[in-house]
Amino acid sequence: MIPLAVPNLDGNEARYLEECVTSTFVSTVGPFVDTFEFLVAKASGSLRAVATQSGTAGLHLALTAMGVGRDDLVILPSFTFIASANAISHCGATPWLFDVTPESWNLGPTSLAGRLEKETRREKESLIHVPTGRRVAAVMPVHTLGLPADMDRIVEIARSYGLPVITDAAAALGATDKGRPVGHLGADLNVFSFNGNKTVTAGGGGAVTGDDAALMDFVRHLSTTARSGADYHHDHIGFNYRMTNLQAAVGCAQMERIDELVDAKRRIRRRYDQHLGDLSGVGIFPEVPGVESACWLSGIIINAELQTTVSELRDKLRAAEIDTRPFWKPVHMQPPYADAPFANMDVSESLWPNVLTLPCSTGLNESDQDSVIAAVRKALS
Repeated sequence: MIPLAVPNLDGNEARYLEECVTSTFVSTVGPFVDTFEFLVAKASGSLRAVATQSGTAGLHLALTAMGVGRDDLVILPSFTFIASANAISHCGATPWLFDVTPESWNLGPTSLAGRLEKETRREKESLIHVPTGRRVAAVMPVHTLGLPADMDRIVEIARSYGLPVITDAAAALGATDKGRPVGHLGADLNVFSFNGNKTVTAGGGGAVTGDDAALMDFVRHLSTTARSGADYHHDHIGFNYRMTNLQAAVGCAQMERIDELVDAKRRIRRRYDQHLGDLSGVGIFPEVPGVESACWLSGIIINAELQTTVSELRDKLRAAEIDTRPFWKPVHMQPPYADAPFANMDVSESLWPNVLTLPCSTGLNESDQDSVIAAVRKALS
């Protein structure tokens, strides 16, 4: 079976893990954690980073640090993995769900501006969502599959309404917009994931990055149970969210090769686009001029004219020993978020059943990719 996305552990992972065991620094204190945070901050274009146990923990931490609390609303695209919404719920808040644009699969600035104008009002120091009477606390764009959202316009709109911006950049490390890395696009905080199937992995883990020293100090403080001083005094309700030295050891070995790994992802995407994009009824993943995606996952879009479903195509490819996956069901269609406010979701609802992700491990060789391409073409012929 040619797998969908498995980690590439051909670097210093084993050696660094052995150093952890030998030194006995296996928990949340250790030199690899500090090094990993430095490397992530540098690669993201941010001044600082705080490593966390997971991307979801990072999102929860970032939202809490920005003041998101019970009964608040956080603007979020519905076309995202459910962890984005779950982190909002962990704060006691609710996602206010938006559709995405067909050009980028990301939150659209036009929709954001229009709905803020029509559906909110200012009440003292708060922005109120008129239909629910709830405070709008933040905007959380998602860089879908590693393609940066239009942050220049989103940040400008958010600032005009006094809203902080936190990006779910889970898969976007290595992406750029007009040459700027994703941690340098104007958001208050950015959150990355290092799950096992990400381009750069720590086996698990995440990181929050940002430029505001005081804010990042607060993020770090909350991540370590908000303990103040040497005694057991805690001044906030904090979290035990710190990444372990073991995780960071793997992450450091991966970060040493980040350019190589991201380049491999982009090369795989280009070959699929080149060899499958010419098929009638097949669409390719979005590209935006001036924006360079990290290309976390690659695949195709099945249009209705093919008269086949993603499920049927998956069955044919599995018979050919090729692993594939369907795409995320939008958040507004998930039972836990049935009561979350949303409006028209034409793009999200038309996209998700028709997206098929194809094998794209950074170690995928051209021969195996050729086998995938041939099998897809045969299955759709």
